Amino acid sequence: MKVILLVLAGLNLLAFALYGIDKWKAKRGAWRISEATLLLVSFLGGSLGALLGMELFRHKTRHVKFRVLVPLFLILHIALGVYMVKRGLLP
Repeated sequence: MKVILLVLAGLNLLAFALYGIDKWKAKRGAWRISEATLLLVSFLGGSLGALLGMELFRHKTRHVKFRVLVPLFLILHIALGVYMVKRGLLP
């Protein structure tokens, strides 16, 4: 359980940081983090960090793909967590 929580915390911190870094790079015309990478980290468990990064940094908020997929991933992660707790897979 602790390992799962640590991995999820790490993925959310990573997602948040990636959105901030990508916004910083966008403002400076620098090499960017791919949209696929941003969405993959969100899908793998960093959806809350990605959503917070989108809102705080005002980054990717005009992209329909991000406005739909990131919250959808968060809903799926919450549903999976509830399912796992109800099944006794998580305390």
